[in-house]
Amino acid sequence: MIRRNFAWRGVAVLGAACLALGACSNDGDTPETGSSSAPAAAGGDGVFKVGTLLPQTGSLAFLGPPEFAGVDLAVKEINAAGGVLGKDAVVSDTDSGDTSTDIASQSVNKLLAEKVDVIIGAASSSVSLSVIDKITGAGVVQISPANTSDKFTTYNDKGLYYRTAPPDTLQGRVLGDLVVADGNATVGLLVLQDAYGTGLAKSVRAAVESGGGQVVAEEVYDPKAADFSAEIGKIKEANPAAIVLIGFDETKKIVPKLVEVGLTAKAKKWYFVDGNLSNYGKEFPNGTFEGAKGTLPGAKTSDDFQKKLLEVDPALKDYSYSAESYDATILAALAAEAAKSDAPADYSKQLAAVSKGGEKCTTYQACKDLLAAGKDIDYDGVSGPVEWNDAGDPAEATIGIYQYGADNTYKNVSYQTGKI
Repeated sequence: MIRRNFAWRGVAVLGAACLALGACSNDGDTPETGSSSAPAAAGGDGVFKVGTLLPQTGSLAFLGPPEFAGVDLAVKEINAAGGVLGKDAVVSDTDSGDTSTDIASQSVNKLLAEKVDVIIGAASSSVSLSVIDKITGAGVVQISPANTSDKFTTYNDKGLYYRTAPPDTLQGRVLGDLVVADGNATVGLLVLQDAYGTGLAKSVRAAVESGGGQVVAEEVYDPKAADFSAEIGKIKEANPAAIVLIGFDETKKIVPKLVEVGLTAKAKKWYFVDGNLSNYGKEFPNGTFEGAKGTLPGAKTSDDFQKKLLEVDPALKDYSYSAESYDATILAALAAEAAKSDAPADYSKQLAAVSKGGEKCTTYQACKDLLAAGKDIDYDGVSGPVEWNDAGDPAEATIGIYQYGADNTYKNVSYQTGKI
């Protein structure tokens, strides 16, 4: 992976040490209080410091490479355009892990000690809920490229939390409409027990029922469970026409059980979400996922953008949330330019402003030039127009619909754009 011009970069992989100590469990969705022992962040030193809190390990580790690549590409282009406030932006990478460990909290402590100006992450909504008070309590901006839980819309974040992914009200609506449009009168939901899973399930259910369908079973499961037979058994007993699986990496354990009891993708229509829409390939026998569909927030990424990502990380296999990570980083840098300060207390007031309402621009260089000329800007990114509202949510967004082939990999079918 190319690391050009990143003079200040730390990489924290805390999982192994954490697990070895045997003291890294948490309660999943429970937010930390603002009385953290982590040092308060001090901004405004003239160097724009980006910290990443993204999954190198854990149940969303497959999302890490494209998200890191998106941040790295953004910083590469920012520095090629003269940096932020006349100096190169710098990056420090850390692991967010998942809610089965305390990795995220340790990573945030590290980033705050390094006095970063923005933290890009986490990918998991539950992980972000566990550290958002620590980050915003320290006066640091947090921008997630992948949090979709509805809880963040009304969260007391001191005006410092933003996201470039849409809340699940939109993904749930698109997925529920898709299930009904495919002719499924009855639906079974297998749902991860966390803020993301239950929140998305609520939106899917509402869309299915408003479209005339019926949810005949909704089984919420513990992702750390050794076996999912009981939940799958209840889904089988309800005999739905379609099964919506809302989860993360534990999907790899659930799918064989579905097949074992005859609930195959051919017998029932399977639907996945952004948390488990992955190219499973040879991890499963050919045809296991054939015909299954899924949804993933994000507009179509251009071939040129993907090519640039591959220049940053030649091993990249997936592009999920790369555009959202890129846009989050670009917008934070533009806000600092607009505020003429890298202090989060200053530039956070410009975040929404640079995303909407001014002269449109689509690159850091073009937007920076407009700001230098005294213009108000409206950055439209590779993930979409963004246009943050007062809650720090995108005002509108795009959801991609995908379908699996016989090789257990997915391809795009269409895109649906809607207001939040």
